[in-house]
Order: sequence, then structure tokens, then C-alpha cells
Amino acid sequence: MKPLQATQILPYLSVLIFAASPFTSGAEDGTAHGTVYNDLNGNGVRDEGEPGLPGVYVSNQREVVATDEDGRWSLPHDDDTIFFVIKPTGWKTRFSEHLVPRFYYSHKPKGSPTNLKYPGVAPTGPLPESIDFPLQEQDEPEKFHAIFFGDPQPTNQTEIDYIANDTIAELVGTDARFGVTLGDIMNNDLSLFESNNATMALVGIPWYYVIGNHDLNFEPENDEDSDETFQRVYGPNYYAFNYGNVHFIALDDVKWGTKRPNGSMTYTGGLSEEQIDFVRNDLATVPEEQLVVLMMHIPIYGIEDRAELYRIIEKRPYSLSISGHTHWQGHFFLDEKDGWQGDQPHHHIVNVTVCGTWWKGQKDELGIPHATMRDGAPNGYSIIHFDGHKTTFDFKAARQPASYQMNISAPDEVTVSTAPEQTIYVNVFSGSERSTVRFQVGEEGEWISMEKTLEMDPYYVAVRDREIAQDPTNTRPLNSPTESNHLWKAALPAGLSPGVTFIHAETTDMYGRTFETRRQIRITAD
Repeated sequence: MKPLQATQILPYLSVLIFAASPFTSGAEDGTAHGTVYNDLNGNGVRDEGEPGLPGVYVSNQREVVATDEDGRWSLPHDDDTIFFVIKPTGWKTRFSEHLVPRFYYSHKPKGSPTNLKYPGVAPTGPLPESIDFPLQEQDEPEKFHAIFFGDPQPTNQTEIDYIANDTIAELVGTDARFGVTLGDIMNNDLSLFESNNATMALVGIPWYYVIGNHDLNFEPENDEDSDETFQRVYGPNYYAFNYGNVHFIALDDVKWGTKRPNGSMTYTGGLSEEQIDFVRNDLATVPEEQLVVLMMHIPIYGIEDRAELYRIIEKRPYSLSISGHTHWQGHFFLDEKDGWQGDQPHHHIVNVTVCGTWWKGQKDELGIPHATMRDGAPNGYSIIHFDGHKTTFDFKAARQPASYQMNISAPDEVTVSTAPEQTIYVNVFSGSERSTVRFQVGEEGEWISMEKTLEMDPYYVAVRDREIAQDPTNTRPLNSPTESNHLWKAALPAGLSPGVTFIHAETTDMYGRTFETRRQIRITAD
């Protein structure tokens, strides 16, 4: 979508705030002013002959305004305001040397608090007379795909190297249009942000970042000051942009400042009043037929004030949300029992994590832990394909072929008479309540439908028990298993013939696609 003409802005006037002209210094009237312009030569400076762009939206993280026919905008501010342009379809912002989008200006005259372990924003001084955002045209097809990382969460440089060799190496040369990290970029050591960015830049595509609970400054006692280092490196802790026919909103749903009984500080899942206002004002500018994708760290059903968020988005016909945080994979379809009042259930994805179980597990020949997640699914990332308001989700296990989508847990050997007493399990890594799973024994066996179950994956339990037995002194064993949201089970059939054969499992996902896998089994005579 190209920038709107001035006449097209009229339907949105009820949600926009415009300052009176002529434009004056923000220092004089408490209002910031600026221009969004076509950066024809790409140097990031507005040169003579580079026109302003009308109908582009700019925000101060609460209000949202459209630029006028000359590309000018005005917004109120205080002494801790981040202004940003909401990238329109068909345009790109500038990027850092590590392909982090630069679409914002931080106004912090006195800078961040000085008692932080990891530095925040340096004092910015007086507000500039004009805050100008350069854009350049680019081709954005209606059909495209993007990469989503949940919780890379490296504790140190060694684990950043795990990320590089476990996931980044196979992504080099991707035709994805951009990537997103859904929080927990780090595991508390924020001095490693830039090392992470340099590693991520090897993929070669723009990369957006969402803040997680391990990306915070822990010294402040309030939520507002807990994002200062993130803001220095990545900019606003919540924002929006368009790509193709999709509108993306990155949320900060980690609320810092809750005191435990012992006096220490912790976080909850929640949104600030200003952020709720931003989402409401932003979406009032987005056509109803456009798909809206909400990106966050804590799952949407874990946000304290989710009802307010639901009321804003549930009347829209097309919406999707995605999070990380849990270190397991899941698809949820929120409906009235969850407080959702929309005509259709809302699809929320809890994304596979890059670090799996926090980079635990035995190391392979490359020295990288297997990091299997607590629900029995491998670590990895996701790829979402966009086609207008339609989406298709792909689970991708790190360093595995794209066809690796499921795992069978079954005994190596059974007897003919005891086979019906044996339960087999199939873990479909991206399975959901809308998936079907069946199996057969041998190529001519009868197909048997499997029952979805909420249990711990026996494969993960066995791997964890074996590793603990092999190294009981390990201070970082695999985490305790959690119930898997994508596990199916069934008993082996009676009447099997002795011999060596395969269990053949097959699943059909919510999009109608079929995947299969096999596992050997020996059947012996009684």
C-alpha cells in the first residue's frame, strides 16, 4: 500500500491528533514536528528535491497521526518519548550495519537512569526542530514468508555460537523477507545484544525484535525504566509496521515491577495503558480486510489485561498472534471459554524456541546440545507464509530436513500376544486440535486412527532419564517434562505376524497437508 493521499485520511480523523500549522519548535510548544520523505539517494539525509510523503503514519507510542500532503507530522511529547514511523507497504526504512530496522527517534534529554548495569540511552539533549524519517521504495509481493525465532536466549558467547551453527548457517540465502525474534533475545547479559545482532545479520535479511523478560534492566522498580538497554539497541519496546497486505504489531507484554514476599522484583504478563491506547489508535488506521499479526513474548492468554486487547481485535475478521516464552510448541484457538467474543476463534501460536530447553542436553559431534524442548519437540524456528489474509505455519527443526515433522515412540520389540497391550505415541511437532493422526503396521496393515492426548512425551522422558543416569553429576540436566499439546496415542493391533517391519505414521495438518514417518519394530512369536 503506497502512502495515502490527503483526501484518503479523512475517515481516520476521529483517532488522529494533528497539531496546528505553521510548524514551530517542539521546545516552544511541547509538540514534536517532523517529516517523512522519499530518500531517493538512500543517504538518510533529506536533500533538495526529495519530496515529503503524505498519508504515512507516525506515533509517539500512544497517539498515531498521518503526515499531511507535504509529509509533515506533529505529536505531543514528554521527556521520555520515542517517535517512530509505521512503515507503509511498498517502502523500507533504514537499517543498522547489522540489519536492525532504524525507524525511530528517542527523545530522552537526560538519558536513561545511571544506576543500570547495562547502559541505556545517552542524553539526547533538546528536541530537534524537525525529526525526519527517510523511506525508500521497495517491491513487496502479496505472497511472502517470514522467519520467527522464539527465545534464542544465550547466556554467553558460546551459546551465541550455538545459534550461529545450529540455525543461522542453514538460513543464509533464505528468500524470507524478514525475521522476528519473539523475546528473550538474551538470557540476562544485555552486553551481548550487539554480538547477537552481528550473528543474526549473517542471515542477510532485516530482523525485528520483541522484548522478553530476560531482556530487561532489573535495577529499576518500575516497568518504564526496565527497557532502557533494549531501547538503546533496538528502539521502541512496542511498535508497528506493514509488509505486503499484512499489518504487524510488536507488543511489550512483560510488565516489570511486582514485588515478591521476600522483597525481590519480578514480572507479570501485561500491557500498559499507553500501549493499549497505541494498539487501538493504530488499528483504527488499518483497513478491516487487512490481516493483523500481533507479536509478543508472553502468550496472549497469559496477559492480565488481555480482555481489553481482545475487545480491540476480536471484531476484525482476520487476526493472528504469536509468542514465545514457554519453551514448548503449541497452537491455541481462543473462543468464548477463553474470554474471546469474536465470531471465529482466534489462532494463537506459541512458537518453537531456538534454544529448546535452554541449550541443555548431550552435545553432538559439533559440540552443540540437542536442546530438545520439554514437550518432546526439537528446538528450531518457524516460517509463516502469508498470502493476503491467509497464513500457513511451518515448523522447522534445527539442522533437520523440512520433512522432519513427527516422531514415533514405540518399543523395539513386542511379541504377537503382548502387542495389543503396547501403547505407541506419535509426537507431531506442530500438531493441533485440527490435526488428524493415524498409523499402520507394515505396508499392508489396516490404518488405525490415533487419539490426541495431553501427556508427557515418553521419548523426552526416556532421553532425560538416560542422560541423568549417564552423568548424575551434571548440574544442568534437561528440564522436567511438560504435558505435550501435540501428542497422539493408540494401542498396537492384535493379530500381527512375526517379523521385522515398520510402524508407518501419517498426519494431516490444519491446512490439509500430509506428513509421514516410519519406525522399525520387531514382532516375535510367543
